[in-house]
Amino acid sequence: MSETSGTPGRRRPYRRALVAVLSTLGLAALAATTVTPTATAAAPPPPSGWTQVFVDDFNGAAGSGVNTANWQYATGKGYPGGPANWGTGEVETMTSSTSNVALDGSGNLRITPRRDAAGNWTSGRIETNRTDFQPPAGGKLRVEARIQMPNVTGAAARGYWPAFWMLGAPYRGNYWNWPGVGELDIMENVQGLNTVWATMHCGTSPGGPCNETTGIGGSTACPGATCQSGFHTYRMEWDRSTDVEEIRFYVDSTHFHTVRENQVDATTWANATDHGFFIILNVAMGGGFVDAFGGGPDAATVPGHPMVVDYVQVLSAGGSGTTPPPTGNRDAYSAIQAESHDGQSGTMTESTSDTGGGQNIGALANGDWALYRGVNFGSTPARQFYARVASGAGSGVSGLVEVRLDSRSSAPIGSFAIGNTGGWQSWRTVPANISSVTGTHDVYLTFTSGQPADFVNVNWFNFGR
Repeated sequence: MSETSGTPGRRRPYRRALVAVLSTLGLAALAATTVTPTATAAAPPPPSGWTQVFVDDFNGAAGSGVNTANWQYATGKGYPGGPANWGTGEVETMTSSTSNVALDGSGNLRITPRRDAAGNWTSGRIETNRTDFQPPAGGKLRVEARIQMPNVTGAAARGYWPAFWMLGAPYRGNYWNWPGVGELDIMENVQGLNTVWATMHCGTSPGGPCNETTGIGGSTACPGATCQSGFHTYRMEWDRSTDVEEIRFYVDSTHFHTVRENQVDATTWANATDHGFFIILNVAMGGGFVDAFGGGPDAATVPGHPMVVDYVQVLSAGGSGTTPPPTGNRDAYSAIQAESHDGQSGTMTESTSDTGGGQNIGALANGDWALYRGVNFGSTPARQFYARVASGAGSGVSGLVEVRLDSRSSAPIGSFAIGNTGGWQSWRTVPANISSVTGTHDVYLTFTSGQPADFVNVNWFNFGR
């Protein structure tokens, strides 16, 4: 893996680490056991003090696909414009075919790797549509799934890499800002070993404060039945209620790994955690993590063993809000912090040196956007737009900051052009005239340029009459 870097805050390294060899493990064959997976009727009810903010029990007709109101398929050999082979060297092609991703009619999702007669592998990868999973301020977030790993061991398991994990929201639509935007691996496994790995990725790669491409990881054996022969519940608890923020990982009731805020510098932690995340379920074949334990897939690998998922559930507890933060009721005439968006594509979040501190959004280039729901303009028309912006763009690089209402396809109601301001943290407030606006609207900031380079950061914006 290599790193592309420029000025501070503009790092765009390859995504998704190759988790390091945490200990020397042999690949002795484990006896395969045929087990008929069973599902609970539903995800367990939230414990006292917790609120359910997302759940999918994967109930549905056998052979049907996932609920696309909750999930989207990631297909091919990588994201459009992103690194090849998902940035990890895995060899499969991800598909949306029900031969790879399907409900089984008994309350389970099955993600099944398959190999065709020519030796080509296919598999499945699904991601939540939502990208806003994070703890409320002063509260906790719990993300869990009940999963049976592919029930295959020994030589037949060579190349298998099932995972249940999360990526920072700024990654969606960018694909080159890993690991700075954060990755939380709740469950990873390779080669049919009776081991679950959990890891946080952050900072820069290679090396950096989070020891990339290894990350900050831990592992343990599955308690009771092996990871392959039975269901286990894999859980992450992200806790902002403690003096030092921490992220804890569990298998069933066994707590086996913790990452604490004070293990890295404040900027690294903020860049990795001060935003929402989305959830991913996939089974890769091959790749760097697999290579660390002997490689594969090869001629001995047996296709067709699914990762079986009973449910995925997200819970929130305590704090000063819920997950996600309440939307709507934004005052158009007060500063709207750019990082408080309700949706985005292509942005990253970083600490700002601007007056008042906090965060700004950056890495903004042609086609990127951010959404702010429920902005109230009142009954007296707004006619001005103000944005706090900075740019370290190269000579001749510039673009438009545009305001659109209610849809990204709406015509802009106003815009201004911006180029180099003296640096990515050299801030100025730029005004623009806009068409008269009253009432309450969803506001989109869109970024348009005639070239692909980043051209602006945004700290906050508001409107005037």
